[in-house]
Amino acid sequence: QLQASGGGSVQAGGSLRLSCVASGSDFDYYAIGWFRQAPGKEREMVSCISSSHSTGYADSVKGRFTISRDDARNTAHLQIDSLKPEDTGVYYCAANRYGRTSSGKSEYDYWGQGTLVTVSS
Repeated sequence: QLQASGGGSVQAGGSLRLSCVASGSDFDYYAIGWFRQAPGKEREMVSCISSSHSTGYADSVKGRFTISRDDARNTAHLQIDSLKPEDTGVYYCAANRYGRTSSGKSEYDYWGQGTLVTVSS
């Protein structure tokens, strides 16, 4: 089970730190992905981190988002800086048992409930 938190309402240029806490064992075997779903749009991957801590980012967030994980605490984080109004959406964390980075929603086995990020201009 995954629990995402840390969303909120911020002004453009601000920052947020999202957290994803997993229950259960073997967290370090899973890759973790962060997905975003903007109103009226498809859910898209914004960042992912493999079991070996390799990272991947969508082009739209490179240089502004930083993903990390703390396997000892079964936690992954997404640091979001220089927020833009187009970053608005519900952010979901997901776990992929293959352990590798992937942008495909279908490759993720477990999903958190989502946390809302709203960025005003």
